Amino acid sequence: MLRRTFFAFACGLLALAGCAGAPPALRMPGPPRPGLLPRPWVGQQMGETPAPALSRFAPNGRTVALLAPLSGANAERGRALEAAARLALADQGSPQLDVFDTQSNAEGAAVAVRQALAGGAGLIIGPLTAAETAAVAGPAQGAGVPVLAFTNDTAQARPGVWTLGLTPAQQVRRFVASVAGQGKTRFAAVLPNDGFGQAMASALTDTLAEASLPLATLHFHTGSTASVNQVMREASAYGSRRGPLDAQLRAAAALHTAEGRKRAAELRREQIPPPPMDALLLADFGDVLGTLASLLPYYDLDTSKVRVFGPSQWAAPQVTATADLKGAWYAAPDPALRADFTARYAAVNGIPAPGLADFAYDAAGIARALALTGEGYSMAALCRSEGFAGVNGVLGLLPDGRVRRGLALFEINRGGAAMVEAAPNTLGEPGI
Repeated sequence: MLRRTFFAFACGLLALAGCAGAPPALRMPGPPRPGLLPRPWVGQQMGETPAPALSRFAPNGRTVALLAPLSGANAERGRALEAAARLALADQGSPQLDVFDTQSNAEGAAVAVRQALAGGAGLIIGPLTAAETAAVAGPAQGAGVPVLAFTNDTAQARPGVWTLGLTPAQQVRRFVASVAGQGKTRFAAVLPNDGFGQAMASALTDTLAEASLPLATLHFHTGSTASVNQVMREASAYGSRRGPLDAQLRAAAALHTAEGRKRAAELRREQIPPPPMDALLLADFGDVLGTLASLLPYYDLDTSKVRVFGPSQWAAPQVTATADLKGAWYAAPDPALRADFTARYAAVNGIPAPGLADFAYDAAGIARALALTGEGYSMAALCRSEGFAGVNGVLGLLPDGRVRRGLALFEINRGGAAMVEAAPNTLGEPGI
């Protein structure tokens, strides 16, 4: 059941990729879950840039505006976003929700944001895609109204505009923190030469630099079998590792003596030197991923010694069915955390919650949590050091628009994946 619910979440991620007295204790709506997190978040100790003035985004509007594609190509997704947001704001004391149709395009989003601002919105949740977010960001920033967008395109992140989609950087940070803690500090990446591959490469480079670890060697392929084979051979340094041993074998065979044959037999039992990496990042799917998986043992990359890591979409059953990825890791939300939300959504709407609905539920939940404190939607309130407890675990908003998430680590085995490290519970823990 957990695998099925996480498959729904992974599908949502794929959709987004083309397109995340004393005041009362903060709680997200729905099943009880702490919203105030006890440990401080020491962002400045993790190499974060200094925060801008926290008073800039402090709108007076009290309503929450949802910008969603209720017509056009993404209308079905838009209806799910609206359903999730309304579910989060169903309890008494929630702010008013006004919904505006982006018509599944940037032009419609530009109209929707103007309508939302004219209606007195204090916080905007949505829109769905990167193009729509780009159209919304300028007017919202000009009006001092913060935006919790659902895209995972971090190019759209900026002060006052947060991208809630699950990003490569969040996944890579979780993996690097774990394996570096195990003493693995030699990283390499074999990636497709496309936008997703470049995003994964940038995430790895930035994460290693922040952690003061040696930078990774990056290798890009075009997707052809010849290119994949050549790049994997280069990344593994197979020629320089195997070459000296092959030369000795040839020399022993050239003797044509019993001593030569004995020496050749001894050489064949020798292991070649280890590869130049102990952690390898991949980011492919389908047939290319199957080819890469088959080349790991061919080029003497022992996955018990070289930790292979990939994107969260590897949780989908059809991904692992096409490649032998036994022992590989990926970072993703713990599906058990999502189970309560999934049940509540299904009870109200009669269908399972699609993955992208999580982001709308969390965004609306943040709005409700802050409304209960009376602080409004100021930069200081949104970037609270404790963060928020969302459907998929703890998350925190940074002043520059980035989002930190507490993700679990999973290992792929025959028949499925198993959690090997639980998700952090607070923003002060490594890997967030």
